[in-house]
Amino acid sequence: MHDVVVVGVGPAGARYARRAAEQGYDVLAFEQGTVGEPLACSGHVSTDVWAYTDDARDELLQNEVSGARFHTDGPGSDAHPFYKDEVISNVIDRVGLDRHLAELAREAGADVREEHTVVGVSEGRETLGNASGEEHDPRADHVTVEVKGPDGIETHRARMVAGCDGPKSRVRRELGLPEPDELLHGVLGFDETADHGDFVDVHLTVPKFFAWRIPRGEAGVEYGLAVPPGDDARERFETFTDGYDANVTRRCSGLIPIGPPKRVTGRRSFLIGDAAAQTKPFTGGGILYGMTAADHAAREIDPEDPATLGDYERAWRDDLRQEIRLGHAVRAGYSVPKVVQKAGLKAFEGEIGVHMDRPTTLFSREQLKALLSRS
Repeated sequence: MHDVVVVGVGPAGARYARRAAEQGYDVLAFEQGTVGEPLACSGHVSTDVWAYTDDARDELLQNEVSGARFHTDGPGSDAHPFYKDEVISNVIDRVGLDRHLAELAREAGADVREEHTVVGVSEGRETLGNASGEEHDPRADHVTVEVKGPDGIETHRARMVAGCDGPKSRVRRELGLPEPDELLHGVLGFDETADHGDFVDVHLTVPKFFAWRIPRGEAGVEYGLAVPPGDDARERFETFTDGYDANVTRRCSGLIPIGPPKRVTGRRSFLIGDAAAQTKPFTGGGILYGMTAADHAAREIDPEDPATLGDYERAWRDDLRQEIRLGHAVRAGYSVPKVVQKAGLKAFEGEIGVHMDRPTTLFSREQLKALLSRS
């Protein structure tokens, strides 16, 4: 019996698999296809990502960003710049990141298997026979994971299962765990024309969210947007990219979970990353939040002791709860009347002291210093 079966080897799953294996646990991890493919997520992240990648910066870095221009209308409209006199964020090879993190998990001792699709998950108790007949041994609790691999259906047992399998998590559905508050539909497209600019463009022109343009150095330019269910994301994307006269040669789409459910653990199961909607409500990004939660899971959860699942719930929420709450407040600003948006952006544009993953830094000493420097 394995200690943990990990379902999904994106950043959250790979990070957890690595950390759990480093603690000596027997970790078996499954990825539905090839790690990192198909691409369904932006590669614009804070510089904090390098703390999780060891020495991969030179390999993965595509561009450095020092600010953002916010627009209340489409391409060519007036912009409100926000910036630092230093690098704020990085644009990275997103597929390469996934593959690198998976390799780190393998090096730590995790058994990472690609082209394995999980088709069933159940939590149960093993029935044992003795002189007085069959009875349930509470110490024998386990999970059973059925997987379709290259050689057919496989059945694996483990003390726990980690659902790191994205917005439409099979682990979450199979075990009846609560759903995220909402799922947005995101679309990405790529123009191969090199752009080494150091500002991203953010357009508050889609319902309840935004559209973006990100320069990726020699890798080109990324365009994207996300909309609530029922809105035509593709039509809006075409209109947006036409405004930039973009030559989009490659595109992809995916779901973005927003709003963690009240519970992300079961009897012998836990969710991490997009499966748990551990994302930033104001951008939809989940790489850093997911890996942060993965570290909490590895520290807190003992696969032999289901009671430690509660420790994981408390730890990751204590760390990210306030950031997520404030992130919802920031997102609410996307839907206020345009005249209010323009006034607010005009009032606060300029140098900032905010960390892109931590909305609580809106109240930091660095941000106060930046505001006072304008007076």
